[in-house]
Amino acid sequence: MRPGELIASDRGARAGSADDLSQAWSVLGQVMDPEVPVVSVVDLGIVRGLDWRDGHLHVVVTPTYSGCPATEVIEQDIQHALEHAGFAAPQLERRLDPAWTTDWISEHGREALRAYGIAPPAGSTSKRSLLGESPEVCCPQCGSAHTEQLSQFGSTACKALYRCIDCREPFDYFKCI
Repeated sequence: MRPGELIASDRGARAGSADDLSQAWSVLGQVMDPEVPVVSVVDLGIVRGLDWRDGHLHVVVTPTYSGCPATEVIEQDIQHALEHAGFAAPQLERRLDPAWTTDWISEHGREALRAYGIAPPAGSTSKRSLLGESPEVCCPQCGSAHTEQLSQFGSTACKALYRCIDCREPFDYFKCI
C-alpha cells in the first residue's frame, strides 16, 4: 500500500441519510427468498436493521435457522442488490440472537405465502406444540380448515406437508418456529 491509498473497506465510504436508509429498505423489499421467491427478505423478517457505520450501510440479518442452506445465498443477494443500487461495500452482520421466529413474517409476507400456495404459520410461536397440540392449518387453495398433516417435512425443513380433505390438494405449511 502506498501513502494516500484508501484501505479497500474505506472505498465508497460516505455519510448516510434517512433517505438512504429508506432507499435501502425499498431495495431490500425487492430481494426475494430463494426458497420462496414471492416473499422478500424484509417481509420474511430476516433483515433486522439498517444503519450507517464507518461510512457504509450496515445490514443486520438473522437467518430463519442457523443451519438454513439458503443463508449465504440470501446474504449474497442482499449484498449485490445494495451494491447495484449504489451502496458501496455494504457490511452485513449475521446475528443469531435473538433467534428468528415466524412471528416476524409481515402480514404482506403471510398473504404472499398463501397466494403462492403455502399455508402461512398459524397463530404465533408457542410451547403448545411441544405438548402435542396441533395448529389449525387452513388450505391456501380453498380456505378450508379441514386438513391433515401427511409429513412433518415438506419441500424444505421449515415446512410440513399437508393435504386438504375438502379440495384434496396437497400443500406446504410454513411451520411456526
